[in-house]
Amino acid sequence: MKLLILGAGAVGGYFGGRLVQAGADVTFLVRPQRAQKLAQAGLVIKSPLGDAQIPVRTLLQEAVRPDYDLVMLSCKAYDLDASIAAIGAAMGPNTLILPLLNGMAQLARLEQAFGGARVLGGTCYIASTLDADGSIRHLSQFQGITCGPRPGSHAHAGTLLQQLAQAYARVSVECKLSAEIEQDMWEKFVLLASLAAMTCLMRASVGEILTAADGEALMRAALSSCVAAAGAAGHAPRAESLQRTESMLFARGSAFTASMLRDIEAGGRVEADHIVGDMLRRARAAGADTGLLAAAYCHLQAYEARRLRGAPG
Repeated sequence: MKLLILGAGAVGGYFGGRLVQAGADVTFLVRPQRAQKLAQAGLVIKSPLGDAQIPVRTLLQEAVRPDYDLVMLSCKAYDLDASIAAIGAAMGPNTLILPLLNGMAQLARLEQAFGGARVLGGTCYIASTLDADGSIRHLSQFQGITCGPRPGSHAHAGTLLQQLAQAYARVSVECKLSAEIEQDMWEKFVLLASLAAMTCLMRASVGEILTAADGEALMRAALSSCVAAAGAAGHAPRAESLQRTESMLFARGSAFTASMLRDIEAGGRVEADHIVGDMLRRARAAGADTGLLAAAYCHLQAYEARRLRGAPG
């Protein structure tokens, strides 16, 4: 199996680097500056599960050919259109795409570009960041991918994903194959949208929010709106998932925040529309009370407006 991974950043670089360690045939599609850095120093991973400096094969966009079985996408949602353009030349007649973005809106956009049969479902679980020197810093011992075919996927999708899981098993990265991948994606979307809405709106961690007089009630309002949207889409969170989500959102003393808040604190661009905005639209369509999500989305839009004119966040 030949894999093309778009980018070599905190997520794609980490999971791609582990595949290289597993002996998989992996190429990274990167920009010239990143290609030069990787040629000089290799792909550097700093992780509590083991540091690595890995020689990797890279490719620039003009050299892409339709030679790959699987293309993995882990870009930010605001880079999705550019990413679709970048991988277009890699799409052979049987090439499949495994997107690891958060949220759900990416599926329709990828289907529009490449057809539904090519687009698999996937999500990943990791806390990592790309340091200024180009190394990838893994922030915890948590790492994993959940993936699976979607209705109408090409017949060889299951076999391809089994090969991917077997490769990850050789380097102790959990890669779970799911028969209900869209359900899994929705359950993560419910958690992430609730968490991002509240921690970004309040500019605080879960534990700090819960110390406020109305913190728990507002957190519950955000979660309720997201659950309603999921239910209207036919993917109401399963009891076990909802219990796990509540254990994270209502954990007193927790330092848990959305990565979107960390992006705000760093003055960076955020996936406001793709996560909170998309959930807001879906919750409104479901007839849910969306006051909290609307306030959070407005806050994020205002932050982006200030960021674009160079004002402090």
